[in-house]
Amino acid sequence: MDKQRRKFLKIAGVSALAGIGAPAIIKLTSSNAVASSGGQEAAAGHAAPAAAGHGVAAVEAPQGVRLGMVIDMRKMAEQPGQLDSAIAACINAHNIPEFPDSKNEIKWLWKAPFQNVFLDHSSYHSSTRVANTPFPALCNHCDDPPCVRACPTKATFKLAKNGVVAMDFHRCIGCRFCMAACPYGARSFNWQDPRPYIKKYNADFPSRMKGVVEKCNFCGERLALGQEPACVEACKATGAITFGDLNDPQSEVRQVLDNEFTIQRKTNLGTKPSVFYIV
Repeated sequence: MDKQRRKFLKIAGVSALAGIGAPAIIKLTSSNAVASSGGQEAAAGHAAPAAAGHGVAAVEAPQGVRLGMVIDMRKMAEQPGQLDSAIAACINAHNIPEFPDSKNEIKWLWKAPFQNVFLDHSSYHSSTRVANTPFPALCNHCDDPPCVRACPTKATFKLAKNGVVAMDFHRCIGCRFCMAACPYGARSFNWQDPRPYIKKYNADFPSRMKGVVEKCNFCGERLALGQEPACVEACKATGAITFGDLNDPQSEVRQVLDNEFTIQRKTNLGTKPSVFYIV
């Protein structure tokens, strides 16, 4: 194990004990550490309690912290270059290799057409803006993640204190069960040694090895240091990406959700994704 991995594990261990350290602007811990197990609307704060006295049990409010983000595609369309900046920031922060062969591409945050991102939404006669704007795609950090259930070694797991679907690269045995289970195509496999293809090495995050799966981690290592995710920081000037606690009615991300119509990816599967899009 090299020094960079030991340093990362040290940070990760401290983060796990602390419930992932919180930046001042984002609430990441709660008196109740259990993440929401409610439905999509409950996670977004749109569920109303059921009426009492009619044989229907009242719906409990979501408990604990559940981190999520809203991506405003209107703002992305206004400044197309900011998505490229967000992707570049993600690559630099996480030592993502850039293989010359596209079939071996490692994707944490990537862009794709609307019809590829939202297979369950019609793109028939979509607006020119939607048709011409690439959409960002990433791990949805589901409330009910099938990848976690599929992993035999617990290399991928959900943090109960904030809902982030995290990974331990050292536990990954390369079985790729998680890739088969993920309905969003959000996981990539290192078919070859990625280290020679890291253009700008970040010593604060571990590089991976051949035979390991990887994906977006909501920048857990940055959250542990009180920083926002790299993609959020890259879009700070326009506020195209809002990040925070979906269960906190006072959080910025909830304020956006409460005032804007949003869509999510493949909601019919019941995974309860924590990434929302304003289209």
